[in-house]
Amino acid sequence: MRFVIQRVNNASVTVADKVIGKINKGLLVFVGVYEEDTKAEADKLIRKLVGLRIFADSDGKTNLALSDVKGELLIVSQFTLCADCKKGNRPSFTKAAGPEMANMLYEYIICECSKQIDVVEHGEFGADMTIDLSNDGPFTIIFDTKEM
Repeated sequence: MRFVIQRVNNASVTVADKVIGKINKGLLVFVGVYEEDTKAEADKLIRKLVGLRIFADSDGKTNLALSDVKGELLIVSQFTLCADCKKGNRPSFTKAAGPEMANMLYEYIICECSKQIDVVEHGEFGADMTIDLSNDGPFTIIFDTKEM
């Protein structure tokens, strides 16, 4: 499983010209699910995500977590994070989880994050989405269960 996390001033996700998710200060999280991923791996990434201290304290040090700054989450599914580009110029997505499993884990992540963070917005699984964001920093972190 892979999370690409961006610290944002604001972000939104639009489907068919309608904004379906919108946050202010917080984290935009793109989620890619591999075919071998489990809820246990999702739990590990959720714990790290919620505890990630990348917001500035009063001294300007990145020392505060999402809950410390009353930050919000926008979670978006993105199977292209599972792309294999080792051969040729066309990405292969054969290692990405199938839609049923990927959606189950995506919904699980949203549900579990909602238990810990007051505002959790999300995209629409499988939809053609437009993401607008104001990256704060920019500050982007990648979590990958294959590297943890």
